[in-house]
Amino acid sequence: MRLEGKVALISGAAAGLRRELMGFGGASAWMFLREGARVMLGDINEELGERSASQMRDEGYDARFVRLDVTQEQDWIDAVKATVDAFGKLDVLVNNAGTGAQQNVEDTTVEIWDGQMNVHAKGAFLGMKHAIPEMRRAGGGSIVNISSINGLVGSPTSTAYHAAKAAVRLLTKNAAMQYAGESIRVNSVHPGYAWTPLTEKNFSIKEHLDERVARVPMGRICDADEIANGILYLASDESSFVTGSELVIDGGMTAQ
Repeated sequence: MRLEGKVALISGAAAGLRRELMGFGGASAWMFLREGARVMLGDINEELGERSASQMRDEGYDARFVRLDVTQEQDWIDAVKATVDAFGKLDVLVNNAGTGAQQNVEDTTVEIWDGQMNVHAKGAFLGMKHAIPEMRRAGGGSIVNISSINGLVGSPTSTAYHAAKAAVRLLTKNAAMQYAGESIRVNSVHPGYAWTPLTEKNFSIKEHLDERVARVPMGRICDADEIANGILYLASDESSFVTGSELVIDGGMTAQ
């Protein structure tokens, strides 16, 4: 029971149905629940989010769903309030919501750029802004921001995605320094190539999958649970002396 008594809010957590491909948020929600937490799932996909939360409750866990567009400040205000109203406090925030964009610099429109920055960087900023006061009231907490290996290194494409994920990385370190004295820890997770609903279409094309696998020293793509294990560690008190850190889970790709 590594999260016994804790309350978590996870954005981008609708894809959490058993026997279906899960995202990092859905996989983390299941792990958090099994380890004793109560969990609020946040997402723009209301139908899927409600189904996932219902399935979790059917398994005997205390899970709820709230509609959350991470680019909208009022949605964050409402989601944090819904979490505290339902569970009495907030201990853990996982800023997981994300989208992808694969264009190079010249092909990146202003709309694509703004969209990536809004979901990833602005979303993480707004989540922290409104979660931190509740964590302070709870006596501390843990914030886990999901960045990417693409927030650490470059690639031939995905200009706006790289920039947005890199912004999440440094935003994490900045917030960690600001709130370390209040027992509010802030860390980032940097997944490598993983099977999720976001990557399924691309990885289902053999040549695309083979090209990705060829870059990974361990010779495979990971699943969402392997990323969620790292998120769980940072959310738990096992990482009580860890803040401002980046946890890379990529099969060795960025070690090359």
